[in-house]
Amino acid sequence: RQSMSRKGNCLDNAVIENFFGLLKSELLYLQEFRSMEHFKLELIEYLDYYNNRRIKAKLKGLPPAIHRQQALSTA
Repeated sequence: RQSMSRKGNCLDNAVIENFFGLLKSELLYLQEFRSMEHFKLELIEYLDYYNNRRIKAKLKGLPPAIHRQQALSTA
């Protein structure tokens, strides 16, 4: 079943489309994988990097996980 809301509302998928674009350009296209297991290990490593070590200027130079923790602790 398709996961879109109203007809013509393409912004619903914008966030995940952006993520998949980054995933492909930063992981998938940069290396060859020996097996599906190798790909799974690299994907887990990439997701850890993406959430815990990737520095974002929009988030005041912090990784997303730390920024989220700070936002929740001040609320």
